[in-house]
Amino acid sequence: MARKTVVTAASTEESSTTPSATSFAINDREMDEGLRPQSLAEIVGQKKVVDRIQIILTAAQNRNEALGHLLFEGPPGLGKTTLAMVLHKELDSDFQITSAPTLRAPKDLLPYLTRATERSILFIDEIHRLPPAVEEFIYPAMEDFRVDIAVGEGINARTINMTLKPFTIVGATTRSGMLTAPLRDRFVNRAHFDFYEIEELAFLLRRNARKLKTELSEEASMEIAFRSRGTPRKANNLLRWIRDFAQVQHKVDTISESIAQEALAMIEIDKIGLEEMDRRYLQTVMTVYSGGPAGLEAIGHSLNVPPDTLQDEVEPFLLRQGFIQRTPRGRMVTAAAWQHLKMSPPENDTNIF
Repeated sequence: MARKTVVTAASTEESSTTPSATSFAINDREMDEGLRPQSLAEIVGQKKVVDRIQIILTAAQNRNEALGHLLFEGPPGLGKTTLAMVLHKELDSDFQITSAPTLRAPKDLLPYLTRATERSILFIDEIHRLPPAVEEFIYPAMEDFRVDIAVGEGINARTINMTLKPFTIVGATTRSGMLTAPLRDRFVNRAHFDFYEIEELAFLLRRNARKLKTELSEEASMEIAFRSRGTPRKANNLLRWIRDFAQVQHKVDTISESIAQEALAMIEIDKIGLEEMDRRYLQTVMTVYSGGPAGLEAIGHSLNVPPDTLQDEVEPFLLRQGFIQRTPRGRMVTAAAWQHLKMSPPENDTNIF
């Protein structure tokens, strides 16, 4: 039986694009699909998570049951969606995917629940952003595989109880702390995704380079891996850029270490993965606020960047590198940041150390 994958139109945003932009989006998605592993055995990294998933998957297959609901938590780009898509291939079941922000009311979720087939998977990305009404509507579906649908109004109102096929909800979140306790507790299994090791990323890059019909030297794979922030999505994006750079600038399909370095220098990614916005952030705190402390809103105004963008996209990597500190008085850069940017801290200022 042919299995289907359903993707919401809202999640792809193709309806609002021009025809040419749509074709590019389709090509990018097809290329991304080609790089994704097709089985658990092909997944690189996240070994602890994969081992646990393999056990519950095998147990469910032996009992001919649906998987227990799964919650994947961790930073973006670490393979949560990829693993969910692998699961439905391992189960040979149907797969639906949507995003919580598009589910504004229970009626938006209902089609996914009624289309769910036996042992199919419904993947909900950013599940911590489910509205309260939708979250409460999903509880009986997760626990008892049923939904209660209100029909009519006033004295003519009645409730129809609809039974669903046993299926699995896989939720993904980058902010598990924002999940309500009742929703979190309804997931039988939880898995936390960690950042990848350099060697894991290098291996992944060499394998994906072959899929892209490009030869990638071991030295070049390590160079890209060092600058990928421990994130496979970032590594794959850099690989695509460097492949294009090599073909256009050097007319070759082989990526050497020197070509990789030249391509990465062109997009201003340094040896540890700092990008232009990261350096602007650090330099602003160093020059405008003498190294800090500085409030996030003040930094955002100085950079003309929304504070939540800085908090979600810029600060996490700087914190991991030990380049900034969050204190009650505001953000402060550390001695390591001054040294990395080869800048001198203000004299007689001991706050940075």
